[in-house]
Amino acid sequence: MPQIFEVLMLLCFGASWPVAVVKAWKARTARGASLPSVLLILLGYAMGILNKFVNGQITYVLAFYFFNFTIVGIYCLLLFRNIRLDQKREIKTV
Repeated sequence: MPQIFEVLMLLCFGASWPVAVVKAWKARTARGASLPSVLLILLGYAMGILNKFVNGQITYVLAFYFFNFTIVGIYCLLLFRNIRLDQKREIKTV
């Protein structure tokens, strides 16, 4: 039963990330996004994954951690891309 609650928690946390990825892709700007926050979330998922391996809890729940980690990782890469695009736009306007 605790695994079901953990999956529900991961689904709740992960539900908005695919939408954020699409929005970041289309926006092509990092304005309003916080890189430290995203990196902290990514670290949190990595620690959750590590916890599962250290405690030998290799179950289906791990797939949800990997899915969320992957989606947040994609968002993080898009954020780096958008930061670079913002910097290029600033150079052009100067």
